[in-house]
Amino acid sequence: MYKKVVLAYSGGLDTSIIIPWLKENYGCEVIAVAGDLGQGEELDHLNEKAIKTGASKIYIEDLQKEFVEEGIWKCLKAGAVYENKYLLGTSIARPFIAKRLVEIAQKEGADAICHGCTGKGNDQVRFELSIKALDPSLKIIAPWRIWDIKSRDEEIDYANERGIPVPVSKEHNYSRDANLWHVSHEGSDLENPWNEPKNSMFLTVTPPEEAPDKPTYVTIDFEKGIPVALNGEKMDGVSLIKKLNKIAGENGVGIDDIVEDRLVGMKSRGVYETPAGTVLVTAHNELEYLCLDRRTRHIKQQLSHEYANLVYDGNWFTSIREALDAFVDSTQQTVTGTVRMKLYKGNCTVAGTKSPYSLYSEEFATFGEDEVYNQKDAEGFINLFGLSLKVKAMLKQKWDK
Repeated sequence: MYKKVVLAYSGGLDTSIIIPWLKENYGCEVIAVAGDLGQGEELDHLNEKAIKTGASKIYIEDLQKEFVEEGIWKCLKAGAVYENKYLLGTSIARPFIAKRLVEIAQKEGADAICHGCTGKGNDQVRFELSIKALDPSLKIIAPWRIWDIKSRDEEIDYANERGIPVPVSKEHNYSRDANLWHVSHEGSDLENPWNEPKNSMFLTVTPPEEAPDKPTYVTIDFEKGIPVALNGEKMDGVSLIKKLNKIAGENGVGIDDIVEDRLVGMKSRGVYETPAGTVLVTAHNELEYLCLDRRTRHIKQQLSHEYANLVYDGNWFTSIREALDAFVDSTQQTVTGTVRMKLYKGNCTVAGTKSPYSLYSEEFATFGEDEVYNQKDAEGFINLFGLSLKVKAMLKQKWDK
Protein backbone atom coordinates (compact mmCIF):
# COMPACT_ATOMS: atom_id res chain seq x y z
CA MET A 1 0.00 0.00 0.00
CA TYR A 2 2.76 2.41 1.00
CA LYS A 3 6.31 2.15 -0.32
CA LYS A 4 7.89 5.03 1.55
CA VAL A 5 6.66 6.77 4.70
CA VAL A 6 8.04 9.84 6.46
CA LEU A 7 7.62 9.59 10.24
CA ALA A 8 7.49 12.51 12.68
CA TYR A 9 10.12 11.08 15.03
CA SER A 10 11.05 12.13 18.56
CA GLY A 11 12.63 8.99 19.96
CA GLY A 12 9.92 8.87 22.62
CA LEU A 13 7.76 5.89 23.45
CA ASP A 14 5.21 6.29 20.64
CA THR A 15 7.55 6.91 17.73
CA SER A 16 10.11 4.39 18.95
CA ILE A 17 7.70 1.54 18.37
CA ILE A 18 6.03 3.03 15.29
CA ILE A 19 9.08 2.37 13.09
CA PRO A 20 8.93 -1.43 13.52
CA TRP A 21 5.12 -1.34 13.49
CA LEU A 22 5.11 0.38 10.09
CA LYS A 23 7.59 -2.13 8.67
CA GLU A 24 5.70 -5.09 10.10
CA ASN A 25 2.31 -3.93 8.82
CA TYR A 26 3.14 -2.24 5.53
CA GLY A 27 6.59 -3.52 4.62
CA CYS A 28 7.49 0.04 3.70
CA GLU A 29 10.67 2.11 3.91
CA VAL A 30 10.56 4.47 6.89
CA ILE A 31 12.35 7.81 6.92
CA ALA A 32 12.46 9.43 10.36
CA VAL A 33 12.34 13.21 10.72
CA ALA A 34 13.09 14.94 14.02
CA GLY A 35 12.67 18.67 14.47
CA ASP A 36 15.23 20.33 16.72
CA LEU A 37 13.10 22.86 18.59
CA GLY A 38 15.54 23.24 21.45
CA GLN A 39 14.75 20.07 23.36
CA GLY A 40 18.44 19.47 24.03
CA GLU A 41 19.48 16.04 25.30
CA GLU A 42 16.43 14.35 23.79
CA LEU A 43 18.21 14.51 20.44
CA ASP A 44 21.31 12.70 21.69
CA HIS A 45 21.82 9.34 19.95
CA LEU A 46 18.60 9.82 17.99
CA ASN A 47 20.31 9.00 14.72
CA GLU A 48 21.68 5.69 15.99
CA LYS A 49 18.37 4.75 17.65
CA ALA A 50 16.24 5.41 14.57
CA ILE A 51 18.48 3.34 12.30
CA LYS A 52 18.70 0.47 14.81
CA THR A 53 14.91 0.27 15.06
CA GLY A 54 14.49 0.06 11.29
CA ALA A 55 14.52 3.52 9.71
CA SER A 56 16.39 3.75 6.40
CA LYS A 57 17.59 7.26 7.27
CA ILE A 58 16.88 10.12 9.65
CA TYR A 59 16.77 13.86 9.25
CA ILE A 60 17.45 15.97 12.34
CA GLU A 61 16.40 19.46 11.33
CA ASP A 62 17.34 22.61 13.26
CA LEU A 63 14.06 24.56 13.37
CA GLN A 64 14.84 26.74 16.39
CA LYS A 65 15.30 30.07 14.62
CA GLU A 66 12.16 29.66 12.52
CA PHE A 67 10.22 28.39 15.55
CA VAL A 68 11.09 31.50 17.55
CA GLU A 69 10.88 34.19 14.89
CA GLU A 70 7.86 32.90 12.96
CA GLY A 71 5.99 31.16 15.78
CA ILE A 72 6.80 32.16 19.35
CA TRP A 73 7.24 35.87 18.65
CA LYS A 74 3.97 36.01 16.70
CA CYS A 75 2.12 34.43 19.64
CA LEU A 76 3.87 36.74 22.09
CA LYS A 77 2.95 39.86 20.12
CA ALA A 78 -0.62 38.63 19.81
CA GLY A 79 -0.88 37.96 23.55
CA ALA A 80 -2.05 34.45 22.73
CA VAL A 81 -2.65 32.47 25.94
CA TYR A 82 -5.11 29.58 25.74
CA GLU A 83 -7.78 29.69 28.46
CA ASN A 84 -5.74 32.38 30.25
CA LYS A 85 -3.07 29.90 31.37
CA TYR A 86 -1.50 27.78 28.63
CA LEU A 87 1.32 29.50 26.70
CA LEU A 88 0.89 27.15 23.71
CA GLY A 89 4.33 25.53 23.86
CA THR A 90 3.29 22.32 22.12
CA SER A 91 0.57 23.89 19.97
CA ILE A 92 2.78 26.43 18.21
CA ALA A 93 5.57 23.90 17.59
CA ARG A 94 3.48 21.49 15.53
CA PRO A 95 3.02 23.58 12.37
CA PHE A 96 6.78 24.00 12.00
CA ILE A 97 7.44 20.28 12.38
CA ALA A 98 4.62 19.53 9.93
CA LYS A 99 6.01 21.99 7.39
CA ARG A 100 9.38 20.27 7.42
CA LEU A 101 7.75 16.82 7.24
CA VAL A 102 5.95 17.87 4.07
CA GLU A 103 9.12 19.32 2.54
CA ILE A 104 11.08 16.13 3.18
CA ALA A 105 8.22 13.90 2.01
CA GLN A 106 8.19 15.85 -1.26
CA LYS A 107 11.97 15.64 -1.55
CA GLU A 108 12.04 11.89 -0.86
CA GLY A 109 9.01 11.05 -2.99
CA ALA A 110 7.15 9.57 -0.01
CA ASP A 111 3.59 8.25 -0.24
CA ALA A 112 2.53 9.24 3.26
CA ILE A 113 3.38 10.98 6.51
CA CYS A 114 2.96 9.19 9.83
CA HIS A 115 2.64 10.67 13.31
CA GLY A 116 2.43 9.17 16.79
CA CYS A 117 -0.42 11.29 18.16
CA THR A 118 -3.22 9.55 19.99
CA GLY A 119 -6.83 9.63 18.87
CA LYS A 120 -7.69 11.52 22.06
CA GLY A 121 -5.28 14.40 21.61
CA ASN A 122 -5.03 17.77 19.94
CA ASP A 123 -1.75 17.12 18.12
CA GLN A 124 -3.34 14.79 15.58
CA VAL A 125 -5.47 17.72 14.44
CA ARG A 126 -2.55 20.16 14.37
CA PHE A 127 -0.33 17.88 12.31
CA GLU A 128 -3.01 16.79 9.89
CA LEU A 129 -4.51 20.22 9.25
CA SER A 130 -1.01 21.54 8.53
CA ILE A 131 -0.23 18.68 6.16
CA LYS A 132 -3.53 19.10 4.35
CA ALA A 133 -2.91 22.83 3.97
CA LEU A 134 0.61 22.35 2.59
CA ASP A 135 0.20 19.22 0.42
CA PRO A 136 -3.25 17.61 0.26
CA SER A 137 -1.92 14.81 -1.97
CA LEU A 138 0.01 13.21 0.89
CA LYS A 139 -1.66 10.35 2.78
CA ILE A 140 -1.62 10.35 6.58
CA ILE A 141 -1.06 7.35 8.85
CA ALA A 142 -2.10 7.62 12.50
CA PRO A 143 -1.27 4.27 14.19
CA TRP A 144 -3.04 5.12 17.44
CA ARG A 145 -6.32 5.21 15.55
CA ILE A 146 -5.88 1.81 13.93
CA TRP A 147 -3.55 -0.47 15.88
CA ASP A 148 -4.43 -2.94 18.65
CA ILE A 149 -2.34 -1.22 21.33
CA LYS A 150 -4.61 0.35 23.93
CA SER A 151 -2.32 1.98 26.51
CA ARG A 152 1.17 3.27 27.23
CA ASP A 153 1.83 0.14 29.31
CA GLU A 154 1.07 -2.00 26.25
CA GLU A 155 3.41 0.19 24.21
CA ILE A 156 6.17 -0.51 26.72
CA ASP A 157 5.48 -4.24 26.46
CA TYR A 158 5.61 -4.00 22.65
CA ALA A 159 8.98 -2.24 22.86
CA ASN A 160 10.41 -4.70 25.37
CA GLU A 161 9.40 -7.67 23.22
CA ARG A 162 11.42 -6.23 20.35
CA GLY A 163 14.37 -5.01 22.41
CA ILE A 164 13.63 -1.36 21.71
CA PRO A 165 14.93 1.00 24.43
CA VAL A 166 12.35 3.62 25.47
CA PRO A 167 12.78 6.66 27.76
CA VAL A 168 9.95 5.69 30.13
CA SER A 169 8.95 2.84 32.42
CA LYS A 170 5.64 1.73 33.88
CA GLU A 171 6.62 3.44 37.13
CA HIS A 172 7.64 6.75 35.48
CA ASN A 173 5.16 6.94 32.67
CA TYR A 174 4.59 10.64 31.99
CA SER A 175 3.81 11.76 28.48
CA ARG A 176 6.18 14.69 27.88
CA ASP A 177 6.84 17.22 25.19
CA ALA A 178 9.84 19.52 25.40
CA ASN A 179 11.11 22.38 23.32
CA LEU A 180 12.75 25.77 23.69
CA TRP A 181 9.53 27.34 24.98
CA HIS A 182 8.26 24.74 27.45
CA VAL A 183 8.13 21.24 28.91
CA SER A 184 4.74 19.57 29.30
CA HIS A 185 3.82 16.67 31.57
CA GLU A 186 0.66 14.56 31.26
CA GLY A 187 -0.58 11.16 32.37
CA SER A 188 0.38 8.90 35.27
CA ASP A 189 -0.54 10.40 38.68
CA LEU A 190 -1.44 13.72 37.02
CA GLU A 191 -4.60 12.17 35.60
CA ASN A 192 -6.21 12.80 39.00
CA PRO A 193 -6.53 16.61 39.39
CA TRP A 194 -6.43 16.20 43.17
CA ASN A 195 -2.83 15.00 43.05
CA GLU A 196 -0.24 17.69 43.57
CA PRO A 197 2.62 17.56 41.01
CA LYS A 198 5.73 15.94 42.44
CA ASN A 199 8.80 18.17 42.69
CA SER A 200 10.88 15.36 41.21
CA MET A 201 8.91 15.68 37.96
CA PHE A 202 10.19 19.14 37.03
CA LEU A 203 13.00 19.33 34.50
CA THR A 204 13.69 23.04 33.98
CA VAL A 205 12.09 24.86 36.93
CA THR A 206 13.31 24.69 40.52
CA PRO A 207 10.39 24.00 42.89
CA PRO A 208 9.52 27.47 44.30
CA GLU A 209 10.12 26.50 47.91
CA GLU A 210 13.67 25.44 46.95
CA ALA A 211 14.41 28.60 44.95
CA PRO A 212 16.82 31.29 46.27
CA ASP A 213 15.69 33.40 49.22
CA LYS A 214 16.76 36.59 47.43
CA PRO A 215 14.89 38.01 44.41
CA THR A 216 16.50 38.27 41.00
CA TYR A 217 15.85 41.27 38.75
CA VAL A 218 16.03 41.13 34.96
CA THR A 219 15.40 43.75 32.29
CA ILE A 220 13.97 42.98 28.87
CA ASP A 221 14.17 45.37 25.93
CA PHE A 222 11.43 45.18 23.30
CA GLU A 223 11.36 46.59 19.78
CA LYS A 224 7.93 46.61 18.14
CA GLY A 225 6.77 43.89 20.50
CA ILE A 226 9.77 41.60 20.04
CA PRO A 227 12.32 40.95 22.83
CA VAL A 228 15.76 42.01 21.60
CA ALA A 229 17.91 42.29 24.74
CA LEU A 230 18.20 40.70 28.18
CA ASN A 231 19.82 42.70 30.99
CA GLY A 232 21.03 45.20 28.41
CA GLU A 233 22.72 42.58 26.23
CA LYS A 234 21.49 42.37 22.65
CA MET A 235 20.94 38.80 21.49
CA ASP A 236 18.99 36.71 19.01
CA GLY A 237 15.67 35.17 20.03
CA VAL A 238 16.93 31.62 20.55
CA SER A 239 19.79 32.74 22.80
CA LEU A 240 17.56 35.11 24.75
CA ILE A 241 14.98 32.42 25.51
CA LYS A 242 17.65 29.90 26.54
CA LYS A 243 19.35 32.34 28.89
CA LEU A 244 16.07 33.55 30.39
CA ASN A 245 14.89 29.95 30.82
CA LYS A 246 17.87 29.35 33.08
CA ILE A 247 17.46 32.52 35.13
CA ALA A 248 13.69 32.24 35.57
CA GLY A 249 13.80 28.47 36.11
CA GLU A 250 16.33 28.82 38.92
CA ASN A 251 13.90 31.19 40.64
CA GLY A 252 10.98 28.77 40.44
CA VAL A 253 9.14 30.80 37.79
CA GLY A 254 7.02 29.22 35.08
CA ILE A 255 4.99 26.31 36.53
CA ASP A 256 1.37 26.13 35.43
CA ASP A 257 -1.01 23.36 36.47
CA ILE A 258 -3.92 23.36 34.03
CA VAL A 259 -7.14 21.46 33.44
CA GLU A 260 -7.74 22.52 29.84
CA ASP A 261 -10.47 21.93 27.29
CA ARG A 262 -9.11 19.83 24.46
CA LEU A 263 -10.33 20.43 20.95
CA VAL A 264 -11.68 16.87 20.78
CA GLY A 265 -14.14 17.57 23.58
CA MET A 266 -12.66 16.25 26.81
CA LYS A 267 -10.89 18.03 29.62
CA SER A 268 -7.30 17.03 30.31
CA ARG A 269 -4.84 17.88 33.04
CA GLY A 270 -1.32 18.98 32.21
CA VAL A 271 1.54 20.58 34.10
CA TYR A 272 3.69 22.97 32.07
CA GLU A 273 7.12 24.46 32.69
CA THR A 274 7.49 27.71 30.76
CA PRO A 275 10.04 29.85 32.62
CA ALA A 276 11.18 32.31 29.93
CA GLY A 277 7.71 32.38 28.40
CA THR A 278 6.08 33.38 31.68
CA VAL A 279 8.47 36.30 32.10
CA LEU A 280 8.21 37.48 28.50
CA VAL A 281 4.41 37.27 28.30
CA THR A 282 4.07 39.21 31.57
CA ALA A 283 6.61 41.83 30.50
CA HIS A 284 5.13 42.29 27.03
CA ASN A 285 1.64 42.66 28.46
CA GLU A 286 2.87 45.32 30.88
CA LEU A 287 4.58 47.28 28.11
CA GLU A 288 1.32 47.30 26.15
CA TYR A 289 -0.43 48.87 29.15
CA LEU A 290 2.00 51.75 28.75
CA CYS A 291 2.02 52.08 24.96
CA LEU A 292 -1.43 51.18 23.60
CA ASP A 293 -4.50 53.39 23.78
CA ARG A 294 -7.57 52.07 25.58
CA ARG A 295 -9.67 51.14 22.54
CA THR A 296 -6.84 49.43 20.67
CA ARG A 297 -5.84 47.46 23.73
CA HIS A 298 -9.39 46.29 24.41
CA ILE A 299 -9.96 45.14 20.83
CA LYS A 300 -6.58 43.40 20.83
CA GLN A 301 -7.46 41.56 24.05
CA GLN A 302 -10.56 40.16 22.38
CA LEU A 303 -8.60 39.04 19.33
CA SER A 304 -5.86 37.55 21.54
CA HIS A 305 -8.35 34.89 22.66
CA GLU A 306 -9.23 34.18 19.03
CA TYR A 307 -5.54 33.91 18.13
CA ALA A 308 -4.90 31.50 21.01
CA ASN A 309 -7.84 29.31 19.96
CA LEU A 310 -6.61 29.35 16.37
CA VAL A 311 -3.14 28.16 17.39
CA TYR A 312 -4.49 25.58 19.83
CA ASP A 313 -6.85 24.17 17.19
CA GLY A 314 -4.12 23.75 14.57
CA ASN A 315 -5.32 26.46 12.19
CA TRP A 316 -1.89 27.99 11.63
CA PHE A 317 -1.74 27.83 7.84
CA THR A 318 -4.91 29.85 7.33
CA SER A 319 -5.85 33.22 5.90
CA ILE A 320 -7.44 34.30 9.19
CA ARG A 321 -4.13 33.83 11.01
CA GLU A 322 -2.39 35.98 8.41
CA ALA A 323 -5.09 38.64 8.76
CA LEU A 324 -4.77 38.65 12.56
CA ASP A 325 -0.98 38.92 12.24
CA ALA A 326 -1.45 42.05 10.13
CA PHE A 327 -3.65 43.62 12.82
CA VAL A 328 -1.25 42.60 15.60
CA ASP A 329 1.79 43.97 13.77
CA SER A 330 0.00 47.28 13.35
CA THR A 331 -0.60 47.49 17.11
CA GLN A 332 3.03 46.69 17.88
CA GLN A 333 4.60 49.67 16.09
CA THR A 334 4.93 51.58 19.37
CA VAL A 335 5.42 48.62 21.74
CA THR A 336 9.07 49.48 22.24
CA GLY A 337 10.74 49.96 25.60
CA THR A 338 12.21 48.26 28.65
CA VAL A 339 10.52 46.23 31.37
CA ARG A 340 12.18 45.33 34.67
CA MET A 341 10.96 42.06 36.19
CA LYS A 342 11.32 40.73 39.73
CA LEU A 343 11.63 36.93 40.04
CA TYR A 344 11.21 35.41 43.47
CA LYS A 345 10.23 31.90 44.54
CA GLY A 346 7.87 31.23 41.66
CA ASN A 347 6.52 34.78 41.47
CA CYS A 348 7.05 36.96 38.42
CA THR A 349 6.13 40.60 38.99
CA VAL A 350 6.76 43.85 37.17
CA ALA A 351 9.20 46.21 38.88
CA GLY A 352 9.21 49.02 36.31
CA THR A 353 8.47 49.98 32.69
CA LYS A 354 9.64 52.73 30.37
CA SER A 355 9.13 53.54 26.71
CA PRO A 356 9.79 56.42 24.34
CA TYR A 357 6.21 55.85 23.13
CA SER A 358 4.60 55.82 26.57
CA LEU A 359 1.07 57.23 26.62
CA TYR A 360 1.30 57.75 30.37
CA SER A 361 1.60 61.41 31.37
CA GLU A 362 2.44 62.17 34.98
CA GLU A 363 1.40 65.77 34.33
CA PHE A 364 -2.17 64.67 33.56
CA ALA A 365 -2.38 61.78 36.05
CA THR A 366 -0.90 63.51 39.10
CA PHE A 367 -2.90 63.93 42.32
CA GLY A 368 -0.98 67.15 42.84
CA GLU A 369 -1.64 70.54 41.31
CA ASP A 370 -1.49 70.70 37.52
CA GLU A 371 -2.13 73.23 34.75
CA VAL A 372 -3.24 70.89 31.95
CA TYR A 373 -6.49 69.37 33.16
CA ASN A 374 -9.67 71.28 33.96
CA GLN A 375 -11.57 69.16 36.45
CA LYS A 376 -14.77 71.09 35.73
CA ASP A 377 -14.84 69.48 32.26
CA ALA A 378 -15.72 66.16 33.89
CA GLU A 379 -19.17 67.44 34.87
CA GLY A 380 -20.33 67.93 31.28
CA PHE A 381 -18.78 64.64 30.23
CA ILE A 382 -20.61 62.74 32.95
CA ASN A 383 -23.89 64.47 32.17
CA LEU A 384 -23.72 63.37 28.53
CA PHE A 385 -22.28 59.93 29.28
CA GLY A 386 -25.10 59.23 31.74
CA LEU A 387 -27.91 60.96 29.86
CA SER A 388 -29.59 57.74 28.69
CA LEU A 389 -29.58 56.40 32.26
CA LYS A 390 -31.10 59.61 33.54
CA VAL A 391 -33.83 59.64 30.88
CA LYS A 392 -34.74 56.01 31.56
CA ALA A 393 -34.92 56.64 35.30
CA MET A 394 -37.13 59.72 34.80
CA LEU A 395 -39.53 57.80 32.56
CA LYS A 396 -39.65 54.88 34.99
CA GLN A 397 -40.66 57.25 37.79
CA LYS A 398 -43.40 58.59 35.55
CA TRP A 399 -44.62 55.12 34.58
CA ASP A 400 -44.63 53.90 38.17
CA LYS A 401 -47.05 56.68 39.12
